[in-house]
Amino acid sequence: MSKPLRVAFIHPDLGIGGAERLVVDAAIGLQALGHSLVIYTSHHDPNHCFEETRNGQLEVHYVVPPFPRSIKGKFHILFAHLRQLHLTLHLLWPWAPKYDVYFVDQLSTCVPFLRTIARTPVLFYCHFPDKLLANGEFVEGNLQKKRVGLLKRMYRYPMDWLEEVTTRQADVILSNSNFTARVFKSYFPSITQTPTTLYPGINISAYEMEVDASDPDIVAIASDFPTLLSLNRFEKKKNAALAISSFAKLRVRLSGSPNLRLVLAGGYDPRVEDNMQTLTALIDLTRSQSLTFNVITSSSSSVKLPPFNTNPTNPDVLFLLNFSTQQRTALLTAPSTRALLYTPANEHFGIVPVEAMCCGLPVLACDSGGPTESTVSEPSSQRTGWLRPPDADLWAEALAEIVRMSPTERDALCQRAKDRARLVFGMEAMASGLEEALRQAIAKGPPDSGRVLLFIMLGFLVAYFLSPLMLSR
Repeated sequence: MSKPLRVAFIHPDLGIGGAERLVVDAAIGLQALGHSLVIYTSHHDPNHCFEETRNGQLEVHYVVPPFPRSIKGKFHILFAHLRQLHLTLHLLWPWAPKYDVYFVDQLSTCVPFLRTIARTPVLFYCHFPDKLLANGEFVEGNLQKKRVGLLKRMYRYPMDWLEEVTTRQADVILSNSNFTARVFKSYFPSITQTPTTLYPGINISAYEMEVDASDPDIVAIASDFPTLLSLNRFEKKKNAALAISSFAKLRVRLSGSPNLRLVLAGGYDPRVEDNMQTLTALIDLTRSQSLTFNVITSSSSSVKLPPFNTNPTNPDVLFLLNFSTQQRTALLTAPSTRALLYTPANEHFGIVPVEAMCCGLPVLACDSGGPTESTVSEPSSQRTGWLRPPDADLWAEALAEIVRMSPTERDALCQRAKDRARLVFGMEAMASGLEEALRQAIAKGPPDSGRVLLFIMLGFLVAYFLSPLMLSR
């Protein structure tokens, strides 16, 4: 039997989102295999995080950085690099704990320092290249570059270069989907290593827990009305407006069923301008469709709600900010929930459709990106959901088909969805694949320091100590 590994996870912001859910479930999965885990992060708010990171199930070290997230909404990526370098310094002190291997995701800035100074193997998990998130968006599989000025290009170029160079240093590179792996290879030509796809796994038992119907948080979201559910962070790119527009059109189609409701639940961080603007825009859209609404949070959330003019009794649309684990499970497993609407186009993977399938819930998602790998739309005999272009009329048509399914058809689809989720996306499958990849990284032996070590150390120290001077200007 192979000896247990000491693994350190490095994740920039341990909030509520798909990447955070992957990290949490991967850590739990490795713990179940007997390995010891510690998660290091530059931000962890007990009122805005997954329960496993605050209830003692996972060991989390929050290294408070001296840098802000941004200055007046600018320089996000620069400060993200600086915050991770600050965290990395804590791992490089002579008295810092030693690990067999590091698991790094999202930001690769720390990779060469951990390899050359700590002389520890590193596995990098690629959700999607940041250079593409910042410089453009995918439309029908092609990168459509954003129009940016010369100063923005000058600012982004060293950041993009840094991402490619530091990612290249990882001993093993994994990706969250075949879609991400293809994009990665196309836009990082200097990296000869082909990422291995390891699908995110989910803790299926977490969706089988009993829900306390008397819990005030559960009472606040409970309804006998047929419910359509959307789980996404409140960000513009997640396109939750599609859910509202298609829901409004569905109600017109099903004029005899006025009691349908839509629940939009997701992470909301008042520190993030995009979150605030998106929520306001979605509420404005809801009003324009003559739909009633209410906005609530879980009892564990510290978010203060703006003074919206809401309809707290049986609203057409319920906005749930920073849902709890119990609320998520209750919504996904409630007999009244008819479908999961997953609205982002060209999503890199998307863990939410898998969560829905795990609970036997039909999925409606965009026909691009990761959902095309997780959700089976055709043939209908193997269907676990529907894949459609992001068009409100087409989505309303699909939703009408979902709502009108016979109990026999629905039961068969639900069972297929559960079977696929367990077989392909269970935590055991991911933990086993991740364990193998971590051992592959270790098997390559201690990294060589190389002649660039002095340059790396000097660059590290200059970036770390001079950054406060930049902030004071």
